[in-house]
Amino acid sequence: MPYCPECGGEMHYNVATKHQICKSCGLSVTQQELMELREKNRPPEETAEEIRENRRKEYLKWYLSKK
Repeated sequence: MPYCPECGGEMHYNVATKHQICKSCGLSVTQQELMELREKNRPPEETAEEIRENRRKEYLKWYLSKK
């Protein structure tokens, strides 16, 4: 059973309108719109280069604070 991207409530499929409808907040979206909302709300993933750069900055900050 899918969950609402807005409030986390249960979604109910309405066959007549072909929409997913949230039982809690009433959000009504098509299956495609539901997928797009979930993709938009997903936190961005860091690339390996960004992870290395963030670690380097954290280490440098730590190193300079000890001096």
